[in-house]
Amino acid sequence: MVMKRKKIKSLIESGAIGSQVKVSGWVRSFRNDRFIAINDGSCIKTMQIVIESEKLSPNLLTQITVGSAVTVSGQVVESQGRGQTIEIHADDIQVIGHAETEAVSKTILQPKRHSLETLREQAHLRFRTNTFGAVFRIRHHLAFAIHKFFNDRGFFYLHAPIITGSDAEGAGEMFKVTSMDLKSIPKNDVGEVDFSEDFFGKETHLTVSGQLEAELGALGLGQVYTFGPTFRAENSNTSRHLAEFWMIEPEIAFADLEDDMDLGEEFLKYCVEYILQNCKEDIEFLENRSVQEDKGKPQAERNELTLTERMGLIVNNQFERITYTKAIEVLENSKPYKKKKFKFPIEWGKDLASEHERYLVEKHYKKPVIIYNYPASIKAFYMRNNDDNKTVAAMDVLFPGIGEIIGGSQREERLDVLKQKCMEFDIPEEHVWWYLETRKFGTVPHAGFGLGFERLVMFCTGMTNIRDVIPFPRTPKNAEF
Repeated sequence: MVMKRKKIKSLIESGAIGSQVKVSGWVRSFRNDRFIAINDGSCIKTMQIVIESEKLSPNLLTQITVGSAVTVSGQVVESQGRGQTIEIHADDIQVIGHAETEAVSKTILQPKRHSLETLREQAHLRFRTNTFGAVFRIRHHLAFAIHKFFNDRGFFYLHAPIITGSDAEGAGEMFKVTSMDLKSIPKNDVGEVDFSEDFFGKETHLTVSGQLEAELGALGLGQVYTFGPTFRAENSNTSRHLAEFWMIEPEIAFADLEDDMDLGEEFLKYCVEYILQNCKEDIEFLENRSVQEDKGKPQAERNELTLTERMGLIVNNQFERITYTKAIEVLENSKPYKKKKFKFPIEWGKDLASEHERYLVEKHYKKPVIIYNYPASIKAFYMRNNDDNKTVAAMDVLFPGIGEIIGGSQREERLDVLKQKCMEFDIPEEHVWWYLETRKFGTVPHAGFGLGFERLVMFCTGMTNIRDVIPFPRTPKNAEF
């Protein structure tokens, strides 16, 4: 009977001392011609392989190099080494894929510390490092937690279109989709691009949000969520922006802003708690990495709390809920404002900058904050007008180290008001006729929010650049891999 391969994670968890096993992985280190450390990606730990030279040919040992893929058969024994409970004494080693030492020396596979920028440049190899192995295992567990959260609460997963003819945000920063020959673009009588000749017969784009489609689903299925890629063609090279990213957007019928805030808080607490419970080794590694990195920073730039402590703030606290007006008052009475330390102005009617949001969370309330009832002039057309005719039933959830992590609202369900808002936002009714029609046939109060998945991954990993929490970042002038 052929022995089946065991994953290192399951082997460490089961112990299995005395059993004969087979493992496969990539060589992380090979020292003294006797000890090999291999990792197979299933967990952050490596498995130490002990070679008894009389069992293996000298020629084979020359083929075992850092970066090579190997399969090892042998006996599991209790380890006397530090940082490991078991090791494998090899009876047989097969080199599945050899890695040339000279080639490895020019890559991030060489066993030494590399800058995150260098790791980004070799994104095809960075999954093999401890840092990115930990990041992307946590990313996976977060995605699973999101689906589990909504499934367990009776939500239905809706696949919103990636190609769309509408702009949900009204931002205008969208990627165009076309099948036309760019060397011979058809024009109409007035010299404009004739989109009737294009594949869809109209101008189309990559979506910036699945929200409008999710609303349609909720107004028949009761509660739905989307979880898919979204795109923004903003020429921004900051550590917080990507051209392609993933969004989670739940929508709930028969619900108001209070229900929306309750769902957002419950959702975030669940996800963070899930990672704390299921990714302990990866969290510990990333936390230690962050602590070491902070030692080289000025005191003002260091994290006051560890990664675990920041995550604990989410799980162990009720989120503070304040109106936008109250937030402005707190900021105007703050020391940084009075000492003119804020870079951006604070004024009722203006959007809050990240520095303002982080002050409220990290300095004033020292816990997550939900700000609600924003000025209508700075929010989207679909948000429900409040009775004061100045604000809308919108809410943002703010996290330490991140700022805004969720943006949501109660949606405007009144057809006459929604039509008026389309006019004010210069949105032609024929572009959103299907959206307006849902307000004609059994309209109901409903609400929802959007969460940028990568920002949640950043929070749960402690990574400070959004490009380091998505496998292959898409940014201006960069679509490699």
